[in-house]
Amino acid sequence: MDVPTLFSVKDKVVLVTGGAKGIGRMISEGFVQNGAKVYISSRDAKACEQACKELNGLGKGSAYAIPANFYKEEDCKQLAQELGKREKKLHVLVNNSGSNWGESYDTYPESAWNRVLTLNLHRVFTITQLLTPLLENAATAEDPARIVNIGSIDGLRVPGLETFAYSASKAGLHHLSRVLANHLGRRHITSNTLACGPFESKMMAATLEKFRDVIEGQTTLGRIGTPQDVAGACLFLSSRAGAWVNGATIALDGGSLVSAKM
Repeated sequence: MDVPTLFSVKDKVVLVTGGAKGIGRMISEGFVQNGAKVYISSRDAKACEQACKELNGLGKGSAYAIPANFYKEEDCKQLAQELGKREKKLHVLVNNSGSNWGESYDTYPESAWNRVLTLNLHRVFTITQLLTPLLENAATAEDPARIVNIGSIDGLRVPGLETFAYSASKAGLHHLSRVLANHLGRRHITSNTLACGPFESKMMAATLEKFRDVIEGQTTLGRIGTPQDVAGACLFLSSRAGAWVNGATIALDGGSLVSAKM
């Protein structure tokens, strides 16, 4: 029961959607640095290839790109087919791809709901369903296959910003993850969620530029998340140490949910 073995992801096959940028890149790097074989997928093919080039320079693990536009169901199917050609097993699926839309309540458009819910919620189910056979191939009762869904604390609290579709989609994702935990746990596949607080990412860039001091002040630890924070949580859930965790929603937010405002 030594620590290196307990928390090892060496030689595990991992898919990280949206793994080329932001939180997804942090997660991908954590897996590669600890000896995993990581597939990165997003619609930005150039970013995927660049991320893999940089990650492969780190040694230990390896990274490979399979670009796909998850708004298109056919691309999701092609991703599953391509991964199935390359690998017989998938040990870890990280559903990280997501989008946001902020706009005034009075003008919030129908297109925002269609776009955000499709990527943040619907496609999580689509991709998970398509890849379930590969997950089953990797799964055992003692060391199950893992699904890690990247949610948000805005799916647990009421956000101050007018991001109606985003917060609703993440709340839906948290519950979908629990439903999957019930159904797929019987197949020795766990499903858990990281409800992330603020991290350095393209999605958060404008908000952090304007409100960094306020956001950092709202956490009990007085800072935003680092790559080590989110990578560490994913490594725990994906290693033998996290094999008994199923259906959990973990607030990865530096304590902002428990920080009293008054």
